[in-house]
Amino acid sequence: MPNSEDRIATNLRTLLILEVVGTAGEPMTPTEINQSIGLPKQTIHRLCATLVEEGFLVYEPNGKRLRAARRARMLGAGLLHSSRDHILRRQVLVDLAMKTGETTNYVVPEDDGMSYLDRVETGWAFRVQLPIGSNVPFHCTASGKTFLASLDSRKRKAFAHGLMLERKTPKTITDPDALLRELAAVAKDGFAIDNEEFMEGMVAIAVPVTDEAGRFVAAIACHGPDVRLSLDTLRGFLGEFNAAVRKLRAVMA
Repeated sequence: MPNSEDRIATNLRTLLILEVVGTAGEPMTPTEINQSIGLPKQTIHRLCATLVEEGFLVYEPNGKRLRAARRARMLGAGLLHSSRDHILRRQVLVDLAMKTGETTNYVVPEDDGMSYLDRVETGWAFRVQLPIGSNVPFHCTASGKTFLASLDSRKRKAFAHGLMLERKTPKTITDPDALLRELAAVAKDGFAIDNEEFMEGMVAIAVPVTDEAGRFVAAIACHGPDVRLSLDTLRGFLGEFNAAVRKLRAVMA
């Protein structure tokens, strides 16, 4: 009788591993991954080692659990970008940009900060340019704060004390405890503000986009120069932003 390794085509095994890791809510050990696949122990460890070596998976600092690395996330983002979901998501951003009159952004977490995956520009001559592919810090951006605030209290505290809280402007929060207080407010209010913390003269707002299980997927954000945009104006966009989030959830469903 053929074993499970024989029944699963060679070129499918690594895809199954990536699927298990990608749909899990937290990092997993090779043994935990294999509970859904059923390969011999030696094979699952060998394949996981190959995926780590090639940059698709990465071990957590404790060296026991695996999570998706940059190449896997780039692959997923690329597939999403070319799919029907991307088209629908783009239309949500276009609609939001038209209603607010401001550039809107779709921002996702990476290992070293938040990455601009998509954006819709508006026609303002005076605006702050952060093109698709831009990478910005967690601690001093509105989108980064929404991600940090989505973590449970233990992980949030570990992040705040583990991040290098580099001072970008005089208003950047560089004290971990002050950042934790800010994140608690973000978690309670459901949105985050950047009040010239990342770039002098720039203000921003962001709201989280979560999946049906409540897990953070991305943030939708808007930023602009403070000579034209005020924090009160940005907060006035919250109704439109929350409506956009509901549409994005429908796209993901």
